[in-house]
Order: sequence, then C-alpha cells, then structure tokens
Amino acid sequence: MPSFAIPTRRRRAVISDDDDQDGLVGSSTPSSASSSASKRVRLTLNGDATSSSPPRTPPIQENDYSTEANGYGGEGSLEHAPGSIVRVKLTNFVTYTSAEFNPGPSLNMVIGPNGTGKSTLVCAICLGLGWGPQQHLGRAKDVSEYVKHGCREASIEIELAGKPGKANPVIRRRIQREGNKSQFFIDNKQTPQKAVIELAKSFSIQIDNLCQFLPQDKVCEFAALSPVELLHSTLRAAAPPHMLEWHEDLKGLCKEQKTCQTKRDADKELRTSLEGRQDMDRADVERFKERAEIQRKVKILEIARPFAKYREARRKNMEARQTKKEMLAELRKLEGEVEPLLRAVNAKQEYRDQVEKATKARQRTLERGELAAEGLFARQGELEDTLKGFQQEVELERKGDGPIKKDILKIQGVIAGLKRQMAEKPAELDVGFYNDQLREKSRTLREIKVAIETLKDNQRAWAAQGTQKNARKEQARNQLENLQSQAGQQGNKLRLAARETAAAWEWIQENQDIFEKTVYGPPVIECSVKDTRYVDAIESLFQKNDFLAFTCQTKKDFETLSNHLYGTMKLAEINIRTNTKSLDEFRPPVSGEDMRRYGFEGWALDYLSGPEPVLAMLCYDVALNRTGVVLRDITDEQYEILEASPITSWVTSKNSYTITRRREYGPGATSTRVREVRKGKFWTSQPVDMRAKAELQDNIAGWTEEIQELTRQTEATNKEIEEYRADYRKVDQEKIQLEEEKGEKQKAIGQFRALPAKLAREEEKLQTQKDALETRKVRITELAQQIDEITQERGTVVIKYANAVKALEDLHNNLLQAEVMLIEATSDLEVLTERNQSVKSMLETNRKEADKAIREHEETSKAAKRLIDECQGIINDSGLTPEEHAFLGALPEGQSEEDLETEIESEKARLELLHQGNPNVIKEYESRRKQIEKLDDSIAKDTEKLEDIEHAITEIREKWEPELDALIKSISEAFSESFEQIGCAGEVGIHKDEDFDQWSIQIQVKFREYEQLSILDSHRQSGGERAVSTIFYLMALQSLARAPFRVVDEINQGMDPRNERMVHGRMVDIACQKHTSQYFLITPKLLHDLKYDPRMNVHCIASGEYMPDDHEKFDHARVLQIQRAIVAAG
Repeated sequence: MPSFAIPTRRRRAVISDDDDQDGLVGSSTPSSASSSASKRVRLTLNGDATSSSPPRTPPIQENDYSTEANGYGGEGSLEHAPGSIVRVKLTNFVTYTSAEFNPGPSLNMVIGPNGTGKSTLVCAICLGLGWGPQQHLGRAKDVSEYVKHGCREASIEIELAGKPGKANPVIRRRIQREGNKSQFFIDNKQTPQKAVIELAKSFSIQIDNLCQFLPQDKVCEFAALSPVELLHSTLRAAAPPHMLEWHEDLKGLCKEQKTCQTKRDADKELRTSLEGRQDMDRADVERFKERAEIQRKVKILEIARPFAKYREARRKNMEARQTKKEMLAELRKLEGEVEPLLRAVNAKQEYRDQVEKATKARQRTLERGELAAEGLFARQGELEDTLKGFQQEVELERKGDGPIKKDILKIQGVIAGLKRQMAEKPAELDVGFYNDQLREKSRTLREIKVAIETLKDNQRAWAAQGTQKNARKEQARNQLENLQSQAGQQGNKLRLAARETAAAWEWIQENQDIFEKTVYGPPVIECSVKDTRYVDAIESLFQKNDFLAFTCQTKKDFETLSNHLYGTMKLAEINIRTNTKSLDEFRPPVSGEDMRRYGFEGWALDYLSGPEPVLAMLCYDVALNRTGVVLRDITDEQYEILEASPITSWVTSKNSYTITRRREYGPGATSTRVREVRKGKFWTSQPVDMRAKAELQDNIAGWTEEIQELTRQTEATNKEIEEYRADYRKVDQEKIQLEEEKGEKQKAIGQFRALPAKLAREEEKLQTQKDALETRKVRITELAQQIDEITQERGTVVIKYANAVKALEDLHNNLLQAEVMLIEATSDLEVLTERNQSVKSMLETNRKEADKAIREHEETSKAAKRLIDECQGIINDSGLTPEEHAFLGALPEGQSEEDLETEIESEKARLELLHQGNPNVIKEYESRRKQIEKLDDSIAKDTEKLEDIEHAITEIREKWEPELDALIKSISEAFSESFEQIGCAGEVGIHKDEDFDQWSIQIQVKFREYEQLSILDSHRQSGGERAVSTIFYLMALQSLARAPFRVVDEINQGMDPRNERMVHGRMVDIACQKHTSQYFLITPKLLHDLKYDPRMNVHCIASGEYMPDDHEKFDHARVLQIQRAIVAAG
C-alpha cells in the first residue's frame, strides 16, 4: 500500500496544542538538524498518543504494503492532469525544516496523529499558489506567522503538471518574517503575486471555492453555506465558465428589471398625482392669466409715457421757434429807424476812446521810468553793501596773521628738540639672547604641565578603577544578602535560566516610575507554591516562557517596555504579556462541590500565590482556574467520567491530561494528550550555596584591599602635583620679567628710529604755516583792488539815477495833460447820451425780448431732444416684446400726456378688482406641466427598456436553464448512487425563483427507512449525517469538477465507524476512477480494513523523539515485521 520515507525532526522544548505545530512528513524528505531539547509525547507504532485507553492495532495483511522507493502506490501508468500537483517542497515552513511531498494523480490520503503537521500541507498549497492565509485558511492573519520559529524566512515550492506538450511550471514563494513580506517566482523568475494567481486560474484552480478547497478551519464555514451560496460554489467548481457568467448576467438583469419596474411604477403614480393637482389649480391659473394681461397692458402704457411727453415738448418747441422769429424781425426794424440819431453819439464815443487810449499809454511810460529809477537806486545800495563786505574781509585777514605767527614759533621749538634727541642713541638690544631665554622658560613650563596632566590621568584612571571596584563590592554584598533570602534564591534561579530576562527585570525594578501601572516580574520571582507537595504538579502545567514572562497591565506599558528591551537594550529572549482582566473574571468550569465529586483536591490556581494581575495572566495563558489537581492517579472509570465533563485538563502525581474536542464533528470527536509530570526546579526550596557564599566574601575582601591601595597612590600623587605647581609658578614669573625687560628696550629703539620721520612731519607743518601767512597777504592785495573797482562803479550808478529822476518829471507833466483831455471828452459824451436815452431804452427792451425768445427756443429744443433720445432708447431696448414694439408704433398722434395717464389709472382700477391669490400658482402649474412631460418620456423609455430586459432574460435563460438542469441532474445521480451504496437515499435539486438571486441548491436526504426525503439542515439531521451528506456532495462533483485537484481536511471526524467506512469506500471508488481530478483527503484517524485501490496514495506523517536522524536509514520492512509479529502474538 503506502511506502514510507520518514525523516527525523527537530525535537521542540515546548509542546503546542495546535495540530500543525509539530511533525515531519514521509516521502523523500532530507534530514533536518536534531537537538537535545526536552522530549515530546511518545507515539506508539500506529501513531496514536499514549493515553489511558489501550491502543488498538489494526490487522495487516501480507500484501497490504509495497516498498516502492518513489513514494507512490499503485499503477504507474496514470499521469497527472494539467494543473494537478506533482511536487510540494517546504523549507522552514511552520514545523518543517525541510520536507518534500510527491502526491499521486488520483486519491491522496494524508494520515497521521494530531499535531504532526498534516494541515500544514494544506496551508502550503494555499499560500504557495498565491492566496492569502486568513480569508482562505481561517488561521493566522499574517503570512509571516508561517515561518518556522527561530528562522528568518521560509519557502514553498509547488510543481504543477503542465499542459500537453509543455514543461511543468514550478511556483516558489519565499516568505520573510521581518516586514511580513513575500516574493514569488515562476520557473526561478521573480514575478508578482497576481501573475501566480492568474497562472493558477488558467488551470481552473479555485482555492477560494470551498467545493474545491476545504481546509480544516473552513469545514464549519462550508456547512454554514446557504443553498444560494452552495449553488454559486457548485457552478464555479463543476460548470463551464459561461454558466457562471450567464447566472451573473441573469442576476444582474433581474436586479435591473426590478429597479426599472419600480421606477416606472413610481413615475406612473407620480404622474397621476400631478394631473390631479393640475385640475385643481386650472381656475386660479385662468384668473392669474387675465390679471397678468392687465399688468402687461399697464406696463406698456407706462412705457409709452415718454412718447406722450415728447409730443407735448415738440409742440412747445414749434411755438417757441415762431415767437423767436417774430421778435428778431421787430428788433431789426427798430434798429433801422433810430440809426441816424445814434450816429453822433457813436462818433463822440470813438473820440473819447482814443483819448483814453493815449492817457493809458502815457501812464505806462511813466511806470516804466519809475521802475528804471528804482532799479538804479537798488543797484547803488547793493554796491554799498558789497564795498562794506570787502572792507570787513580785509580786516579779518589782517587779524588772522597773529595766531599763524605764534604756531610758526612753536613748531620751530619742537624741531630743535627733535634734533637734540637724534644726537643721543639708545642702548643696544640682543634679541637672540632674550628669545633663547624665553623659549627655554616656555619649554620648562610645558614639561611641567605634561607631568601634571600625566599624574592627573593616573588619578582619573585610579578613580575609575575605584568606582568600578566599589560597584562590584556593593553588588557582591547584595548578592551575599540575596543568597541568604528566598527572593535572592529565586533571582539566582532567574539568572541561571535566562540572563537576558534577569537583566531586564533589574532595569524594570529601577524604572517602575515610567510606567502607568506596576509592571510585574516573571512568575518565578513574583509567585510561589503554597504547598511544596504540589510543586511538581503545578510546574508541569507551565512552559519555560510561562515562568519567564513579564506582565503589563496597559497597552501603553507594553509598548514602552517592548521598545526599551528590544530596541534600546537589544534583548532577544524576552517574553512580555498584557493582562487587562481581573482575577475574578476567571471562573472554574464547575463548582467546588462538583470538582471534589470528580475526585480533585482543588484547582491549580488554589495552590499558587502571587499578585492578582500575574495570576490572571496565568489563568488566561495556562488555564490555572480550569485545571484540576490531585496527588494520586485516576481510574479508567474516572477518566471516562471526566472525558464527558466540562473539565478539559487536569494533573495527577505522574501525568497531566488535556482533552481536545472537535464540536463541528459531533460530541464524540475528542482526542486526549497525556504528558509526564516533570520534576519541579523553580519553586523548590534549596539550602544556601556555601561555595558561592565563600567566593563572594573573598571577592569583597580583595576589592576592599585594592581600593585602599588606590587611595594611597592618589594621595602620594597629590603631593607630587603640588611640587610641580610651585616650580611652574617660579619659572612663569622669571619668564614674565624677561618679557618686560625685552619690551622696554624694544620700545626705546622704536622711538629713536621714529625721530627722523617725526622731524620731517614738523618741518612740513612749519612750511605749511609759512605758506598760509603768504596766502593771506596775497588775498588782502586782491581785496583792495576789488574795493577800488566797486567804488568807481558806484559813482557811475549815482549819475544815472540823477538823470532818471529828471526824466520822470517830464513824464508826469505829459500824463496830466492827457487826463484833462479825457475828462472833457467824457463830459461831452454824457450830454449826448442823455439826450437819446428814451430811444436807446426802447431798443434795449426789444433786444431783451428777442434774447428771451431765443433762450426759450433753445430750452424747448433741448427738452424735445432729451425726450426723443429716451423714446429711441425704449424702442432699441432688446427686452421689449414684438407686441410692445407694435403698440408703441401705433400710439395715436393726438393723444396727450393727460389722456395717457387717464387710461393707465383705468387699467389699474380693473387690476385691483381681481384678487391676487397665491403668486406661485402659475409657476407651480407650469413646473408640473413640464414634469408631466418628462415623466411621459421616462415611462416610455422604461417600458421599452423592460421589454429589452425581458427579451435578454428569456434568451439567456433558454440557454442556461437546460444546462443547469442537466448539471444538477448529473450531480443528483452521483449523489443518489452514493447514498444507495450505504442503504440510504438522497437527491439534489434546484429551487427556482422569479428572482435569479434566490435560485439555490436543495439537498434532500433520508437516513432511515421509515423517513421521507427531507431537506438537509442542522435541525433534522445529526452532525455525522450532515458530514456524510457533505462528503457525498463533494464526491458527486468529482467527475464533473473542472479543477485539477481538490482538498478536503478532516471531513470524517464527526462520522460514526459505519458511515465512515461506507463513505471511505465510496470515496475510493469515485476518486480513483480514470480521467478524474486529483484528490487530497486529510485525516488524523482511519478505521481498520478499509477499501484500497492501487491508484490511491497514502502519505503517512510521523514525528517524535524516536525518529532517526537520517530518514533514509528508516527500515520500512523491519517496521512491518514488528507489526505483523504483534498481530500474530494476539
């Protein structure tokens, strides 16, 4: 039957309850590294865990097994269908270090005890082909959680059977723990995840279809599929792609039909309502239309007002023009009659004007003469002022000679002193001597500084050594005190068990103030067992991480502690847990009285003392509140009672027991894990280690002596440093004296060397003062010459001014003569004018009347022009309607402004007689009318669209429904045949509904002869019956399935032996047929003497402490001989 190739596996120190935490697989797996960690549960030859129930060994026939090296059983002529799995290779995946599976093309049964890693193969297939973990496996959320503990990355390699004539594609997924990242490769070429999924889908692989891929944690989800969902999954698994597309099209068309029908009905109802409201408002609308007509006429009449005003203005303008014409004619006639009388007056007027003109000319000449005389008088004053200024400047120049002469005498004295100093030379300076002396002093000072710093460095080093030795000494004293206390002993045990955890606990104790709440240390420190008799039993419930875990009470404290321990301190082997629940929330599964009735002495929590948050954390992770304790073994009868009780774990003096129940497979689906009680090592009392105590005391004495020696050396060095400092001060003072002496000599030499330049500057200053004295003399000479020139010019101006005064007298006489003549002419003119005053007055009156007529004509012309512009603007206004334009053009010519106003008032009176009512009625009426028109269009379009949808539904349904009926008929026949084989009945039908969303699969079954066929549900059938129905339905899809392989994980767990045997036989018959897809069945148990077909493969997964390091050395034949010998011995 199967062939075995079982490698060793790395033994793990921690035993997990998860089915996939341990185990390694058969079929060509390279050996993995082994370790000397603690042992796990022993397995018997049949793979069952040791328990209180005696193992049952199945009978093995002579030819039940073959030992083919390739790992396949059965005929070698079958080939893998395209897309089926040829090979699966795992590296550092979950519990596998390195494993390789070679499944056959037909039925592959993967068997092995719980916890050996069967479901890990299912996870590898799902993840390796590109699908996600949580949504398709129902397990871990992140793919990085599938990397083996302690490893940085894992890899999955899957070889699929290629299509005819093409090579097998090899898909590889590399998973990195850090960053939760994955990389995909197809034939060793990196590719995106989408390309891997597309490749899988090209082979019709449907990992997301529970009818094809049913992992262990999705069994309940498949059972919970509604009939509608089951139809969808069935079509995906067994029907051609166009069937699913047609179904989706029908559902979409049906949904669109409902939406369109609902919309059309709503539109019709709304249209009827709008029509009713239109009928109610029609009378009001008519009244408002009449009122609107009157308002329109009033508006037009008011627009016509400027036209009536224009006609009136034009009439007045014509009258004013006629009046102006008449007045001008009358004025011209009068002017002709009085013209001889006015001619003499005009002549006298012309003579007076000529005399007046001559008088004004003589007046202007006189004024020009006066201005010229005034200018000469002003020039005379200016020259007088200038002359006085030059005289004052000469006086100032003469006064400035005295200070300059004094400066010259002073500078001459300074020059004589400098010449005497230049005759006396200063003492010479030996610069080299002084520089050598100063360099020597500086070198000596540096040497003293270096010596002092060297001694100080020694002192600092001795101080650091002293501090370090004091710290060690204090630490040793603390260790000595702790060694003699219980807490100290527990601390030593913590350091021996996990040095990093001990270092972390020391930091937490020193920094408790940075946390929101108290952070508790590991249970090995914080807790103790109340009764030492129970130490072994209590400690056997803990894993190593449970002893060493820190307990935080808030999420923020957890983040703070994690960041420091992992990030800052770079610690790796640290376990931090968070507990936010109180201890009171953790209740035992039964009362204390029931617990004692079951034979227990108490709960594990009763025997452990410590802080409540730590105990609550242990209740959550170790279930102390749910674990019974008794210091004696239990009987078989007690075990059977406990197996059916709410208590799932307990511990005795020798063993601990844990019961796992699979409720989805029925109440009988249970497995028990038994572990041997280990000897306690953490909460045990031990005497003080005298050797450690003596070693600590010796260390303290040695460090004390070394500290004293360092103190003596430091004091001696202080004296030596003080001597160096005295020498430094002496040499430094000598250096300062040399620098001062050198500076004084250099200053004297510098001053002597500067004397020639200083003498030159003084001589230059002397010459400058002499030049300034000479310049003043030249300036005084120039000023005297200018004074002579101004005096001469002043005399000339005085003569000219006298002549101008004489000319002014003549001009005054001439002006007086002209003024006398002007007075005489004016008098003659007044006499003549008075004589003709009446004639002139009449002429003036006529002129004023003519001017008035002209002004009135101009004003009426402007008014008429303004009004005609206003009328023209109204006519050109684009806002006027054609009707308003026609009305303005037809205005009666003789209508006055008063007539127009009378008509406007008449129409307004009519308007007031009509009641106004609701001003929005017409707007609403028109809005509803437009809305009704839109609804009519929408209803017509929806009706046409519904006809098109109905036609499309009929067309698709005529193709889809017959094929669906044929598919369901085939499934029903296979389903019924499977039920007939076990003496029951079943059929599969299709529920048809008007809504294609509600079409569904109807499974009807009958497990008893007296029953009628009834729909499969959780109310009528038991869990085992539903499991049988589920597997038969899946098998009914086998021959129709389009997928190249199918996976079912632990579907037979809830079946009774009879049903399991019949189901297995039927599964072998169907899955091992020719031209059927590859099938994987995962199960932890099998009955004896089950049906076997040469085409099937059985993969046995085994793990445990007795697996050899080199799996190739595993002797299959020897194992079979031992098995047969056991059976023969009875």
